[in-house]
Amino acid sequence: MIDIKNWVKEQISSSERIAIPIMTHPGIEMIGRKVQEAVQNGEVHALAIKKLNEIFPSAATTVIMDLTLEAEAFGTPIEFQEDDMPHLLGRLVSCAEEIDALKVPDLSAGRIPQYLEANRLTVESTHNKPVFAGVIGPFSLAGRLYDMSEIMLACYTEPDSVHCLLDKCAEFILNYCTELKKIGCSGVVIAEPAAGLLSNDDCQSFSSEYIKKIVDTLQDDTFLIILHNCGNQGHCTDAMLYTGANALHFGNAIDMVEALKSCPKEKLILGNVDPVGVMKLLSAAEVKAYITDLLEKTAGFDNFVLSTGCDLPPHVPAENIMAFFGALKDFNKTKVLQEIEDN
Repeated sequence: MIDIKNWVKEQISSSERIAIPIMTHPGIEMIGRKVQEAVQNGEVHALAIKKLNEIFPSAATTVIMDLTLEAEAFGTPIEFQEDDMPHLLGRLVSCAEEIDALKVPDLSAGRIPQYLEANRLTVESTHNKPVFAGVIGPFSLAGRLYDMSEIMLACYTEPDSVHCLLDKCAEFILNYCTELKKIGCSGVVIAEPAAGLLSNDDCQSFSSEYIKKIVDTLQDDTFLIILHNCGNQGHCTDAMLYTGANALHFGNAIDMVEALKSCPKEKLILGNVDPVGVMKLLSAAEVKAYITDLLEKTAGFDNFVLSTGCDLPPHVPAENIMAFFGALKDFNKTKVLQEIEDN
């Protein structure tokens, strides 16, 4: 088992930068399978991740970011897409009475067993690097159960009902993360994009308070909480820090340098390459130039980890991923040579 607390310190103290892109879709394509298979079959999912590990030098392994998984476990109907992520079909609860009656599912619900299997197999096949699972955040889950537009209004008109729903969402997420820790994952990326729609104070009240309970329960020397909020444009970074998560992951909506300035140097700060606008749509040469520029801008921050702003979508060109890592390799080589000259 990896001492993840020490691993974090090693990355920060190292003279070289590392990269941990959030990606699984390229691996699904490389093994000739479809998204629909991977999100329903833990073995296929794990094979896709294993293939990525064989090809790309990511400093850690990540599992797909599926924001329908937990909502489905609660009972929300979903529709599968052959070559895209599943879609939710409507809301599950719409009033205080339905929230009160809502049962917290166990870990046998929906596709949870397949995702546990994907993580277990990934842990077994991954050596000398952490495996970071992925779960949805409590406010984002609550929004998917209640409807995102409706819950934004309910935060002000029916806050007690929203907090009741959040209690149930957080309980399930904690149970799921506890099991992920038991099977050997080194941490979890909690995806809380909907919290970026809130003000800092509301983000703390309706999201961070619940995530903090998960952090306080599970984060230790062997398990790292990485809080992802791609909706944050800088206005709720303080609320993210309040959770106590030892790593924060930002999306492309934020200025990465300003985010780094706002965060403690002992925390890993990951981000924030646009997965579509850069990684999917630009040429390999343009990707490399973009990554090089980002690395140069963030060179003064030893806790910066190069990553994508969100999960890579399907059909990102493999040459663009190679350019992503190629830019990092060249940057590190230049940095080492510069340090030799300076000494």
